[in-house]
Amino acid sequence: MRRFAFIIGAALPLIAANSAMAEVVVIRIEAKRGSEAAEATAQGWRAQFPDVVTFPLADGWIGIALGPMPREAATARLSELKGQNRVPADSFLSAAAGRELMQIGPAGDDPAAEDSPTTQDAVPDGGAGSPSIFPSDATGAGSVTGMGATPATTPGAEDEPPPPVEPAAPAGFFIRISSTADRQQAEETLAEYRELLPEAGLWTLPNGRLVVALGPYDEAAAGAWLAAFKNARAIPRDAFVVPGAEIGESAIAGDTPQAGTLEGAGSQPMPPLEDVQRALRWAGRYDGAIDGKDGPATQAAIAQEILRQRASPDAALAMRDLIRRREAWRDEIGLTQLQDAHTGLALPAPMDRLQFDRSERALSIYGPKDGSGAALILFSQPGGQQEMLDLAGLVTALGWVPQPQRQVAQGSVVLDGRNQTHIGHAEGRVVDGRVQGFVLIWPIADAENQHRLSAEISDNLARFAPGAGETAPETPAIAPAVPGN
Repeated sequence: MRRFAFIIGAALPLIAANSAMAEVVVIRIEAKRGSEAAEATAQGWRAQFPDVVTFPLADGWIGIALGPMPREAATARLSELKGQNRVPADSFLSAAAGRELMQIGPAGDDPAAEDSPTTQDAVPDGGAGSPSIFPSDATGAGSVTGMGATPATTPGAEDEPPPPVEPAAPAGFFIRISSTADRQQAEETLAEYRELLPEAGLWTLPNGRLVVALGPYDEAAAGAWLAAFKNARAIPRDAFVVPGAEIGESAIAGDTPQAGTLEGAGSQPMPPLEDVQRALRWAGRYDGAIDGKDGPATQAAIAQEILRQRASPDAALAMRDLIRRREAWRDEIGLTQLQDAHTGLALPAPMDRLQFDRSERALSIYGPKDGSGAALILFSQPGGQQEMLDLAGLVTALGWVPQPQRQVAQGSVVLDGRNQTHIGHAEGRVVDGRVQGFVLIWPIADAENQHRLSAEISDNLARFAPGAGETAPETPAIAPAVPGN
């Protein structure tokens, strides 16, 4: 086997004559660990292609490629070869600048003829012993042939190109998520992860495998986000952090991830869990009880909030940020404490958009203010499960919750429905022998605030005093059934 060692950066003056200083690349087709395995594999490729080269990679791996050649020619050639199934489907273009490429000659050549040159052999004379440097054919097809004597250059001469610069490894640390040797599978996997992690990118390792990864981060942030993403089940349990020097070359660029804050991580206590649960419900992450218990549903909701917002990988810091955002929203939308004397119910309500309209039997009705399109109905009357269901039927019959989906349990009912203009949400509960609850009607164009307001009212609805009708016989909104009729 005959091998010729050369560094592409030193050949730039010759390249200029043929390719107008085009970028020089190779077509990476394979990689092997160890020189013997690489040489044997390269000889197999040499039987098909005359321009096979090898070059060292990290950790003892050796790349096998075709070239070198201008990028434009390489792009066309790679497309043709893939179309003919003559090279692996995950073959790709790689910059040649700065690489020590070793040309693979026909099997059986005496390596000593080139590996141990005599003084006379070392003098370029245009003969067979001159090293091949770049394809001389105008098509850039990639065959490496002899070009005669290499022009002599004097160090420091004005026309001498700068020394080749090895591409710098990416700075920082990366979260390595998955890897595969198949390009199509790698791209499909990347698309799946980008649904939750839109900043993910695809990288090519020195051995040719492709990895989905996130980064760069600094080292502390990489470790913290690795744990946070695993807690949220957004990445596999075997994902791990690698330094930039081990991530390879970018194949499909990702975005720099939002690292959030780590200042104070581990030193700030978790806010009271009831406050955390209310904030999580407001954010749409949690639909369990507001009970202050650190159960699986609460932990899963915390992990999802961390994943979605990226305020901080630290749970306490992230929950403090969520609570601050909720309080800012409450101020912005004008939530104030409403105490309704007719029903005896107290709750937070957006009174900038509501005004009292009337009371009817066990109902208090607040209509839209200044054309807001909002309405709120409160109800409270003696009764149990049946009276609660009767009230739910009334809400539906009056069209306050159009075409509702019903969730009925012992002691509670929830109705959700919408039409082209409004969203209706109603909740009823049996509490201490009374049926109490609310209906919120809100413009469909503001669905996010509708959901948040429903959660705020549901979590904070409470009785502050007896209703107006409790000191005298009260006429219920729906009269109870008379036994025997």
